[in-house]
Amino acid sequence: MAVSMSDVARHAGVSQRTVSNVVNNYVHVSPTTRARVQASLDALGYRPNTAARRLRTGRTGTVTLAVPTFSERYFADLAEAVIAAAQRRGTTVVVETTGGRHEAELELLHGGGDIVTDGLIMSAVNLSRADERRLEDRRLKDRRLEDRKYPVVLVGDREPGSEIDHVGIKNREAAQAAVTHLLDTGRRRILLLGANNGPRRSYQLRLQGYQAALKKHGIKLDPDLVVSCEWTTAAAAEAITGLLGKPLPDGIFAMNDSAALGAIRALVRAGIDVPGQVAVMGFDDIVESSLATPSLSTVAPLLDDIAGMALDLLEEQFGAAGSHVPQHRMAGYELRLRESTTR
Repeated sequence: MAVSMSDVARHAGVSQRTVSNVVNNYVHVSPTTRARVQASLDALGYRPNTAARRLRTGRTGTVTLAVPTFSERYFADLAEAVIAAAQRRGTTVVVETTGGRHEAELELLHGGGDIVTDGLIMSAVNLSRADERRLEDRRLKDRRLEDRKYPVVLVGDREPGSEIDHVGIKNREAAQAAVTHLLDTGRRRILLLGANNGPRRSYQLRLQGYQAALKKHGIKLDPDLVVSCEWTTAAAAEAITGLLGKPLPDGIFAMNDSAALGAIRALVRAGIDVPGQVAVMGFDDIVESSLATPSLSTVAPLLDDIAGMALDLLEEQFGAAGSHVPQHRMAGYELRLRESTTR
């Protein structure tokens, strides 16, 4: 027999209304009460009646996640985190890929296409601040909720002054922490791999973190140690292979894990010990990072936090009736230290 809200209310010692508020993620519930109700929900195995909720709210119960591609593992990991977080809320996720094309991102941002959805979470790589401002200008003409196609939350790095809800990570701080780790292991000639590529804002912030770490340790930036390549395993391996025969760096900070894994592959094939001669640090903590030989030290964005924050912001927009003020939230990160930088 299905567990009802009244069953949960009796178990938790609260009103059915309070249980409803927790299930629907309304903000006006104290943390203590929310925790007690959630414990009862978990203990009794309550599952929301999504069909009834859709009839009551007029919503589809579906949100759309748009990512550039699945060829870069980070976006697959992000999708898994969003899908899992949405399932816990009784929401279905439809996934779209944009190919990183400006036109495709812009069409989704403006509510184009045939998508039927309650809201959009998009990892956009080619939207400009001007694109976001044009959408907001259009919305300002009429603030009625029914005149908006759907709420939008952007994930990733945005330019300052973004007019749309956004969840990011502290890229500059995380990159500085990664390079500082290399410096703390005694490395002094640290190569930056993946310059002038990838999402522009992400690259800029990670470059700034790299520069800040060197400056703090009194090390002058060497332009010869800033190496351009695409953020792929093959391109990074080719770039590092092209440097063999020249004075080697003693550390590499790659702009993402795919590039870092390519660097390790090229170094190991050339008989260069990692991390004995060259330590390698990545960014993203994709699954392959822990499985590589040697396993890869990396920055791990907290994807569960990103997913939860993005869904929270959509929910806030659903209830704002056109009065929502754009929010900009930052998820955390961790350094995952493995064999590529430590013995």
